[in-house]
Amino acid sequence: MRIFIAARTRFAEDTLSTAVERGVTQLVVLGAGLDTYAYRSPLSHRLHVFEVDHPATQAWKRGRLEEAAIAIPDSLTFAPIDFEHQTLSEGLAAARFDPAQSTFFTWLGVVPYLTEDAVWSTLAFIASLPNGAHVVFDYSNPPDSLPAESRFHHDIRAARVAAIGEAWLTYFESDQLAEKLLALGFSQIEDLGPPQIAARYFPEPVSTAPEHGGHVIQAATK
Repeated sequence: MRIFIAARTRFAEDTLSTAVERGVTQLVVLGAGLDTYAYRSPLSHRLHVFEVDHPATQAWKRGRLEEAAIAIPDSLTFAPIDFEHQTLSEGLAAARFDPAQSTFFTWLGVVPYLTEDAVWSTLAFIASLPNGAHVVFDYSNPPDSLPAESRFHHDIRAARVAAIGEAWLTYFESDQLAEKLLALGFSQIEDLGPPQIAARYFPEPVSTAPEHGGHVIQAATK
């Protein structure tokens, strides 16, 4: 699991760097949690970052930053959003997000915990931005598509997160996900499954990686 988390972060940041070279000027970190990119970004002079999370989570994070004497950079804006009362569009507008600027969204470690309707609502908003948008997110294939050993480990992790009230709710078949992204208006899609992640980021033979499992995907409208 830690290997996958490291790979998805590297993929997201590499893809973001390329997008900035092509004109992206805003980054929205959805479900930011303890994400650290805004505090160590080499692109802070070119990129305004919006961290989106629940108000209570952001208040807790700001307290930890203060305790650690980590300054909040001028290039960062917190966008506290309570999704029970606000939409993503409304919350970003309140944080002075500019929908006319080309924007990159990272959405890591969040999608499996959401309903499918919530996932598609967010992706539809991203696709609707007028001057181009990119998104990187991770997802998993349905458990019944996994090989026996992977399914065994999946079920253990799924039971663990469900026990603390954070059950995994949504899975995607890769081909169906790509079709729906294209229908929303995304025209550039790169999807890395376990073999592609192993081949790109790790030295072990690709043959050791199953075909199905955790994926990281990037999609862009322009």
